[in-house]
Amino acid sequence: MLTNKQKRFLRAESHKEQPIFQVGKGGVNENMIKQVNEALGARELLKVSVLQNCLEDKDEVAESLVAGTGAELVQSIGNVIILYKPSNEKPKFELPRS
Repeated sequence: MLTNKQKRFLRAESHKEQPIFQVGKGGVNENMIKQVNEALGARELLKVSVLQNCLEDKDEVAESLVAGTGAELVQSIGNVIILYKPSNEKPKFELPRS
């Protein structure tokens, strides 16, 4: 579980990143969860954009991605979801202590 200080740090780090996944009319499926999980393994922090034609609510999309990947939800703002999952091999970010 991330603390508020850690979430602030990750939000600041994600500011310069662009969304690399888009959730559209098809919603979240097994293949998307697998790809997001692989990307989280490489990047640790990523943004997912929820398109307007998506039939699911952005909160449902966030819940599905968090449950499927085991990642932490950093922020859900507008139509963008920010996810974080620390790497076991090479951590990219040094999170601040509580």
